Amino acid sequence: MVGSDRELRLNLPDGRQLEVLADGPADGLPLLFHSGTPCGAVRYGPLVEAAARRELRTIVYSRPGYGTSAAKHGRSIADAVKDVEAILGELGADEFVTIGWSGGGPHALACAALLPDRCAAAVSLAGVAPYRVDGLDWMAGMASGNLKEYGLAVKGEAALTPFLENGVREYVEIKGPALGAALGSLVSDVDKGALTGVFADFLAASFRHAVSNGIAGWRDDDLAVVRDWGFDLAKIERPVAVWQGQQDRMVPFVHGQWLAEHIPNTRVHLYRDEGHLSLAVTALDRIIEDLVAIAR
Repeated sequence: MVGSDRELRLNLPDGRQLEVLADGPADGLPLLFHSGTPCGAVRYGPLVEAAARRELRTIVYSRPGYGTSAAKHGRSIADAVKDVEAILGELGADEFVTIGWSGGGPHALACAALLPDRCAAAVSLAGVAPYRVDGLDWMAGMASGNLKEYGLAVKGEAALTPFLENGVREYVEIKGPALGAALGSLVSDVDKGALTGVFADFLAASFRHAVSNGIAGWRDDDLAVVRDWGFDLAKIERPVAVWQGQQDRMVPFVHGQWLAEHIPNTRVHLYRDEGHLSLAVTALDRIIEDLVAIAR
């Protein structure tokens, strides 16, 4: 790996390169943050600062195909664990905690399931539930944009790719003030209220970076979410917190309810008045505080 402490390029055994950002106290317990879909590794000051107050070192990486991370076509959710192990190995870290937001939620749960000796605790923040499971109408409550996108993902790569190639044009040069209009019906009123200032600028930068080299990461994220994840949620032994808002039009409230009912050792935070984005703004400090508490 070469680069500064904040911007790292990890060369993996399979020949891929992984883009990693590390920030905060060098001797802090790593907080591995799995970003949403589509998002690349971009520093978010409020996250780094909230983590540092709890002596946590924030680690963010671009999943394969995002930013400068080489794509891994056909990857599963469980495949992320190997990349996480490589990151931890380079940082010399044995134990860590993790948060997965939105499309990153399943990847955080994979860490809890498949790295039980290293992952002290995990958070699913507005995270997606598995597709085709009993007791969940997966697309119920989704806004039209996500209904279209995931409906095509279920049909397969050939159906999904043209849709993403057309949609990606809007994100290549997106700026914070334009995000609300670009996301359209995907954002509820409470989420529109959160989509301002530093957070809006961060999210726009994360979108731009994610698609700077095409749609591979976005495509592979979507396909992985609607396929078998590669692990059993019911066998998770580590403590997990589920945070979800009822005003979420991207990942419906029922996803959080289903996860809360089907993951053992779960601390549940379900809110009527929060959305997909607002939780990541208004509750960020509480989420990290709670994560530290359950890890202990």
